[in-house]
Amino acid sequence: MRVILVCALLSSLPLSHACPKECSCNSNTKVVDCRGRGLYDIPRRLQPDTQELYLQDNRIRGLGSVAFKEIPHVRILDLSNNSITFISPTALQGLRTLQRLSLAYNGIRDLDKRLLGPIRSLSHLDLSHNSLWGLPGVMGDSLKNLSYLGLANNKLTRLDRSLLDTMTHLDSITLRNNPWRCDCQLIGLKLWLETYLFKGGVVDEVLCTQPEGMKDKDLQKIPYQLFHACMTTSYHYLFANIHHLESEKLLRGHVHGNHAHPSSHSLHVPMAIGEGFGVGGGGGAGGGGAGGMAECETKQKHRPVNLRHAIATVIITGVVCGIVCLMMLAAAVYGCAYAAIMAKYQRELKKNEELAAAQGADHATADEKEPLENAIA
Repeated sequence: MRVILVCALLSSLPLSHACPKECSCNSNTKVVDCRGRGLYDIPRRLQPDTQELYLQDNRIRGLGSVAFKEIPHVRILDLSNNSITFISPTALQGLRTLQRLSLAYNGIRDLDKRLLGPIRSLSHLDLSHNSLWGLPGVMGDSLKNLSYLGLANNKLTRLDRSLLDTMTHLDSITLRNNPWRCDCQLIGLKLWLETYLFKGGVVDEVLCTQPEGMKDKDLQKIPYQLFHACMTTSYHYLFANIHHLESEKLLRGHVHGNHAHPSSHSLHVPMAIGEGFGVGGGGGAGGGGAGGMAECETKQKHRPVNLRHAIATVIITGVVCGIVCLMMLAAAVYGCAYAAIMAKYQRELKKNEELAAAQGADHATADEKEPLENAIA
């Protein structure tokens, strides 16, 4: 009986502290390295206290439901440079302490809005080098603590501003090499970038691919006059103008001297594991859009407008008011001058009439005297 008990205890020990044969584990740092092992699936029997799991450079094709239930305390998860095309909406369920996630260099086309739902501590998300057409706007609550977002090298044509506005701690974002369509739908991104850069954020570039007249132009450098047609066809623009002016006023009062300049956004990999986070993972990556929308955006959330545009409107209004005031002043001066001239004319006319009347009376007196003198004579 004792022999059986001892055998059972000995057999249970390696199970509770096992390391998958395809990986190398460090019990001190709680790091599991499974890079470049030709894996087609997530390895099983991972240590429950695993803090960092590196699975890049494998052949994993998808992530099933609760794929990481064995490691609920993992903080860093690198799945870059695989062949992932499918991710279950509950694949990351239970990873409430996840801080850094890399899904770069895969074939992901879309993300379910529930994927990051339970995660609130995520600070680094790399989705670059995929085939993403957009990001769900409702994911914003899960991304509000992000400091880095990689969206480069995807298939994004537009990006929902309501999603970007939730990322109040974002220090760096990469958006290059996406087929951005610079029409009415993208003005929200342009306005957001202006405020984001004013606060000290870091962004690479947003080069337009459509329409043809804006091809290869940087969205940040395109003048707002080219979006005039969009602005005049949407009443939301008026409210966006007011909202933007208020936000600019708040920024000038609180932001100076507090600009953030992140020096690096690559995931940390311990020296015992190796250098470089996600050899195939690359830098950051491209932004999502909201496809299938009308040509001119009609959203509930008001979008800020360019401050220079508002100032120009105020100046033009002031000039017009000044011209009207000058015209009114000229009319008043003309009226006064005309009244004075007419009064003078009336005085002179009356004077002439009195003079003529006096002269007529003298002639009448002279005529009466002449017959009398003739009679006497």
